[in-house]
Amino acid sequence: MLLSILLQVNPEAVDSTSAAVANVPVDGINILDMLIKGGPIMIPIALCSIIAVFIMVERYFNIKKKFKINSNFMSSIKDNVVNGNIAAALNLCRTNPTPVSRMVEKGLIRIGKPLKDIEASMENVGNLEISKAEKNLGVLGIIAGVAPMLGFIGTIMGVITIFHSIAATDNFSISIVAGGLYQKMITSLAGLVVGVFAYSGYHMLMMMVDRLTFRIEAAVIEFVDILQEPTR
Repeated sequence: MLLSILLQVNPEAVDSTSAAVANVPVDGINILDMLIKGGPIMIPIALCSIIAVFIMVERYFNIKKKFKINSNFMSSIKDNVVNGNIAAALNLCRTNPTPVSRMVEKGLIRIGKPLKDIEASMENVGNLEISKAEKNLGVLGIIAGVAPMLGFIGTIMGVITIFHSIAATDNFSISIVAGGLYQKMITSLAGLVVGVFAYSGYHMLMMMVDRLTFRIEAAVIEFVDILQEPTR
């Protein structure tokens, strides 16, 4: 299609096209050179990718760490509370620093007050822990939306480069068009790849936060049930 257009506009362009095809390296495309040909818009796209990777790795291990809860934790809390050994229950919470243990610790400190007050104080701690788990996830969501837009800006810049070169040289050859096409396609691809990567990472991490939220809510209900059991 492009060759037919070149033939109609400038028959001599066919010769330059043949020469350009003949000069294509047989060992493939150099990724670094390809990224450089993407132009200056590749700098913010690259920064977005670096920030996205950092947030995803840091948040993944941080949230994963919050899930490390001893399966016998709540049963041990129950035994201590039912036996009236609140000090041992508090010590257990402090030696197992997790969102659930910090929330249970707050409930233990409030023992003696109305159940609604205890539940409200525990929920406040739980909400704070969830907010900590969601730290920087908003930035990841922004990158997921901004990166493709940066790629689109690169596409527009590539088209502008093509027409500027044609106007400056009065020559519609493949060598003139190639530079702008490189910039147009590379930036679009890079922006979409970073956007998809950030979008997937954002929702994967949010699913982990949702599971953590469920465990926190379940712990609140279980602790309130423990408090309503008769002491021995």
